[in-house]
Amino acid sequence: MKRIIAQCIKEIAQFRRDRLTLALAFILPFITLIIFGFAIRLESKDIPLIVQDFNHTNLSNSYIERLYATNQFIPKQWSGGNPIRDAIDKGIAKAAVIIPPEFSRDIQAGKNTRLQVLIDATDVNNARVIRNSIQRVTNFFMQEHGLLPPTNSITARMRLWFNPGRLESLYIVPGVYGVVLWIFPSLLAAIAMVREKEKGTIIQVYASNISATELLLGKGLAYLLIAIIETLIVMILGSIIFQIGIVGNPITLVIGTLLFLMDSVLFGLLLGVSSSNQNAAVQGVSLVGFITSLLLSGFIYPLNNIPFPLSLAPNIVPARYYIDITRDAFVRGTGFAGVWFDLVMLTILGLFFFNVSRRVLSRMQLPN
Repeated sequence: MKRIIAQCIKEIAQFRRDRLTLALAFILPFITLIIFGFAIRLESKDIPLIVQDFNHTNLSNSYIERLYATNQFIPKQWSGGNPIRDAIDKGIAKAAVIIPPEFSRDIQAGKNTRLQVLIDATDVNNARVIRNSIQRVTNFFMQEHGLLPPTNSITARMRLWFNPGRLESLYIVPGVYGVVLWIFPSLLAAIAMVREKEKGTIIQVYASNISATELLLGKGLAYLLIAIIETLIVMILGSIIFQIGIVGNPITLVIGTLLFLMDSVLFGLLLGVSSSNQNAAVQGVSLVGFITSLLLSGFIYPLNNIPFPLSLAPNIVPARYYIDITRDAFVRGTGFAGVWFDLVMLTILGLFFFNVSRRVLSRMQLPN
């Protein structure tokens, strides 16, 4: 145990002397939190919409006002030979609505009238949002002017649980915690381990009495302590800036965070013992760690949308389980009943990373 503590103290001393590593540990995670927290938005807003009205009546004007009253569309004007096509082709507008000349006449006569809606489907998700929004506005307009049946046999009364205000920060920020706390602790641990190889000090370690297990535990403990400080900084500032707080039992978040940080550090040590230089270690964290935590964790895209066999990969991505824990702690608040499986998986993956790292390091170490 003394050798583990000594190794931990040595690592922390080296960490404190490196200003670049200090910035990587404490400044970049905060910057990443701010960028992801404010830049990622899943709900489309301020969508440029162009309307060509061939009717020019109070009824058509009322419909246009209803479109823009949603605060989801912003009006765009474009002149030319074909303003609708040119506006969409040139990216001036993402959607266009064409109101025919007989719009109000057909409505007053009780006839069907057709609007033409053109949508830029370059972004499929955005196109779906635009289509649904215009459809909802049209249905509301028809109901407002008595163009729908007065009664319905079925009425759905909807209630949004956990996030009734549909605040995107409640969905994005807990996910950002999972990405940030996976990338930076693993990156610091990987650089620290591979630096021993580049400076040649790893030879002294191999020839010493310290075992591979003690070396990993010593380095891991040092960077676990650093990762805990990172976590406190990121979560406290995130809660203040984005106005989110823990709604459930904080014990699950504390246990899950400790397990996740250990997984992150052990993953970095695994990359460090497997890499020959810092560039390879950084690339490993970037490719394996960052991409999987961003795209295969459920942070942005639902996991059930991932096709087989790639859908099997998220099962071994620790960020996937930790994001479930953070979203439960900050949004749902179900506690152990909802996240016990995630805690078990984080434990299993951490043991796997440690065992593989120990085996690799033991083969490299000189026999006593």
